[in-house]
Amino acid sequence: MLSAEEALDRLKQGNQRFVNGETYHPKLLTHQQRAEMAGKQSPFAIILGCSDSRVPAEMVFDQGLGDLFVIRVAGNIVAPSQVGSVEFAAESFSCPVVVVLGHSHCGAIHSTIEMLRNPDRPPSPNLMSIVNRVRPSVEILMQTELKDDLEKLSQHAVRSNVFASVNQLRHGSAVLENLIVQGRFTVVGAEYSLETGEVTFYDF
Repeated sequence: MLSAEEALDRLKQGNQRFVNGETYHPKLLTHQQRAEMAGKQSPFAIILGCSDSRVPAEMVFDQGLGDLFVIRVAGNIVAPSQVGSVEFAAESFSCPVVVVLGHSHCGAIHSTIEMLRNPDRPPSPNLMSIVNRVRPSVEILMQTELKDDLEKLSQHAVRSNVFASVNQLRHGSAVLENLIVQGRFTVVGAEYSLETGEVTFYDF
């Protein structure tokens, strides 16, 4: 089993290959390879990322089928179902790390900013359930000078939202807290750049 440091290093190396256009994981598997994977899985890392179609975790980190346990939801938010999914992978597969992966130009961030600027035009109740989880990360920034610069506000909000999700995973689950205390699990934050393809890891 990989340590959290080894798992993160594997992700970083894969992302560097992706940025350089030197990916080596096959896009297609043989029938035999698929059949061999049908009985079990052993992902080495968990990725909690955004549903954005431009941020597929396996491609971004140049990993193959079965390498990553990927949870995708708009805004890379943390709700009970996401926490439960992380707990499942951490306990069932001994994954040593979960990466909360935000990205530039996030639609959930933009929707939240738009709602805060125009509260009289709220989104649908279902979309609002996502916005409400992103909202605290954006509201605090809108009380600063960033409120007058939409681009900078969005950039800072992406990172703030990643931090909030990291914090929720670290302190919102007795299962994960116990694994962290035992030194068996790590929660980290990161941001993917749509412009460059590079993933920046944060030390929160």
